[in-house]
Amino acid sequence: MNDPTSFKRIGLLRTAAALALALVVAFGILAWWSNTVGLALTPKGIEAEIRSWGHWAVVASIGLMVAHSLVPFPAEFVTFANGMLFGPVWGIVITWIGAMLGASLAFALARWCGRPFVDALMNERHRLAMDRWAHRQGIGALLLSRLMPLISFNVINYAAGLTPISWWTFLWTTGVGILPITTLLVVTGDQVWNGKSEAWIYLAAVAVGGALLWYLIARRRRAGS
Repeated sequence: MNDPTSFKRIGLLRTAAALALALVVAFGILAWWSNTVGLALTPKGIEAEIRSWGHWAVVASIGLMVAHSLVPFPAEFVTFANGMLFGPVWGIVITWIGAMLGASLAFALARWCGRPFVDALMNERHRLAMDRWAHRQGIGALLLSRLMPLISFNVINYAAGLTPISWWTFLWTTGVGILPITTLLVVTGDQVWNGKSEAWIYLAAVAVGGALLWYLIARRRRAGS
C-alpha cells in the first residue's frame, strides 16, 4: 500500500529541486542582463538594444520577453520597441511568440514546483473543490484576467500553474486573451512613437474590440453561474 506521507515527502523534495533549478536559470538570466552594457529601460533604449543584434534582433526580442518571466522589468517597453522596430504586423507576431514562450515557462515552473507543494499541504476535500472550480470557471477567469491590464501577466501565469487547469486551456486562453493588449501596445509603438497621425484610429478600434470581448465573456460567465 502506498504511504501518503511518502508521497508528500517526494512532492516537497521535487519542489525544492525544481526551485533550485529555477534559481540557477534566474541567476543565469541576471548575469546575461548585467553584461548587456548600456541598456536603458525605455522603449527607445530597448529598441536600440534589440536593433544592435542585427540579424538576431528577433531572437533578442523574444529572449527579453521570456526573461521577463523570471526577471521583473517593464515588458510593455519591449512591446513598444517591437512596434517601433518591426512594424505592426511582425511586431505583434514576435511579441505574441515571446509572450507565449514566457507564459509557458512560468506556468511550467509553477506546475512542476508549486503544484506538488500545494497538493502536499491541502487535504483531499479542498483539492477536489479547487478542481471543480477550475473545470467550471477556469476558462472564463483566465480570459477575463488577460483582458484586464491591471492584473500582472506573470502573476496569472504562476497562479494558473498552481491550479489543475490543463496545458491546452492555459495556452489557448493566453494566446487569445493577450492579443488585444499586445496589438494595442505594438500599434502604439509603431504609430504614436513614430509620429503617425492615424495611430488613434487603430488604438480606438483595439480598445473597443477588447472591451466588447470582455463584456461577452463576463455576460456568459454570469449566465452560467
